[in-house]
Amino acid sequence: MQRAIVHLDLDSFFVSCERLNNSSLQGIPIIIGGGERSVVASCSYEARYFGVRSAMPLKMAMRLCPQAKVIKGDMQLYSNLSHTVTDILTESAPVVEKASIDEFYMDLSGMDKFFSLKQWTKELASLVEKQTGLPLSYALSINKTVSKIATTQAKPSGFMHLDQHEVQPFLNPLSIRQIPNVGQVTYDTLSRIGIRDIKTLSLMPMQILHQLLGKPGIDIWQKANGIDPSLVEPYKQKKSISKEHTFETDSMDISLVKALLLGMVEQLCFELRTQQWLTSCVSVKIRYSNFDTHTKQAKVAYSSQDHNLTTTVWQLFDQLYNRRIRLRLVGIQFSCLVRGTYQMDLFENTPQLTNLYTAMDNIKKRFGQNALARCSGANLKNKTK
Repeated sequence: MQRAIVHLDLDSFFVSCERLNNSSLQGIPIIIGGGERSVVASCSYEARYFGVRSAMPLKMAMRLCPQAKVIKGDMQLYSNLSHTVTDILTESAPVVEKASIDEFYMDLSGMDKFFSLKQWTKELASLVEKQTGLPLSYALSINKTVSKIATTQAKPSGFMHLDQHEVQPFLNPLSIRQIPNVGQVTYDTLSRIGIRDIKTLSLMPMQILHQLLGKPGIDIWQKANGIDPSLVEPYKQKKSISKEHTFETDSMDISLVKALLLGMVEQLCFELRTQQWLTSCVSVKIRYSNFDTHTKQAKVAYSSQDHNLTTTVWQLFDQLYNRRIRLRLVGIQFSCLVRGTYQMDLFENTPQLTNLYTAMDNIKKRFGQNALARCSGANLKNKTK
């Protein structure tokens, strides 16, 4: 049985949300970002015409498009509208995966026995647009990779339907940059040996790509040939993540406690970024040696970055620890999570800070989570539970 996978992407999602709130923003260049030293989190198609792109330094974006209107962004608004779209899709489709705040996959395999999948998908997309007012693009094809690439080609506000025999002719002329997870480094490596389009890549022996790129080379070759066995993972709302540390010997060494809290924040934030979550609620728990337990929480701007959340954690701890009694346990919880890509954290970041976190995460993914840590939090290794 041929699989039927739909990829649905909300066009310029942050910008579209802002335009729902303010109709005067229609048709003009819009940039979503933070202060002058931050980077572009999202931009309208009108701004893209001038060369503005996500993750570009805001100063550079304003030089390219000085007439653009800059909006700081409202993560609560974006999250609420994303939840609305999620509810519509999960009520209609049998299997829905929420890949990010504005991106979804649906597995419709087998439903073609009962009705036209093309028509069903069109009606569902129309329902989303009618109930939310958000523009979208979508594609229906044989797997997640092909559907995602097809959606990109259909943007903005477009639709594509590709059967098995249409997949390779569609992929062949496209740049290898269209393949998910092919970044600049991989592109440069393949480009040096003359591989720039998907057809050339698909005809290369898989063993050569494996030698050149390692295991990712096999994955890229398969995708270039329209092969992707990955499943659509049913959407589940994650409530919170947490970590606790119980002292072997009760302690009132504040420097040690804060170092442990820092290490826990680093580990939890790495987990957030790896799984593409952001938190807006931070809780700290302490337990004294007499087993009295106290917690305190604070709302924060959506984030998944250590430096932002560590400051809040330390402030909460200072407010909680007001008795000169030894501590038995400390813990942290991040809750009120929303799904989203890493770029949602760009509102307050400089390009240098964004690149630093990306580099740190890549090192941890390659060598293990404990391969890199701030000095004051390094002694947390293998101690938290």
